[in-house]
Amino acid sequence: MLANVYQHFRKDEHPFIDNVISWFEQVENQYAPYVTDFLNPREAFILSSLIGKKNDIKFSLFGGFENSERQCAVIYPSYYEPQQEDYDIAIYEIKYPTKFGSLSHGKILGTLMSTGIKREFIGDIITDRSRWQVFIKDTMANYIVNQVDKIGSFGVRFEKITYTDLIVPTNEWIEEGLTVSSLRIDNIISTVYNISRQRAKQIVESKRVKVNWVETERVDYVVDYLDIISVRKLGRIQILEEQGKTKKDKVRLGIRVLRK
Repeated sequence: MLANVYQHFRKDEHPFIDNVISWFEQVENQYAPYVTDFLNPREAFILSSLIGKKNDIKFSLFGGFENSERQCAVIYPSYYEPQQEDYDIAIYEIKYPTKFGSLSHGKILGTLMSTGIKREFIGDIITDRSRWQVFIKDTMANYIVNQVDKIGSFGVRFEKITYTDLIVPTNEWIEEGLTVSSLRIDNIISTVYNISRQRAKQIVESKRVKVNWVETERVDYVVDYLDIISVRKLGRIQILEEQGKTKKDKVRLGIRVLRK
């Protein structure tokens, strides 16, 4: 059964598939809901694909606000109705001296990760260009925020807030169409950022690229639906859909791009 499942996904995704199947088994055996840590969009897609047409268990996703990128899943028996508090998400606003400068997504995430926690405990980090808020698994939140009193050169403190205090985040993603000869990661980066293929290869090989927040040095890495490619100093790319092929057998893609 697993072999049939594995063939539809990349080899590096097989451990996550094993986790998902174990979550399903736990819900079925204990007849009680299971709550995940934050999933990236690709992981959420895999979860959705694997649960398929199961009648005995269902799932729902929530990341703290509408259109959140990273979301927690509640996998539950058909009798259960998930509540917002089930997702175990706490929201914190980062207080810092705004008159002396500004924070950045990269600095905030890097500082939080320096506490030694897993990426899966941190959800989206959002801003309206002046205020910054972060979503954290509630069970880990006290540990994380108590470890951090400085981000870059700024002294900071974390103030727990409610959903009524959420800012409206700015959205700098731009949706675009793209035609590429293949879905290799170096090819995607080269085409999106209008740089040479050789330069794109050098960027990947120099450990400046992550796929779904995991570093890759493989220039032949083939990206897939909902993957997020992070390129240091250039921005991020997300694969939204394949739109068929051209007469010359090139692939048409719908993507969204965040350029620095």
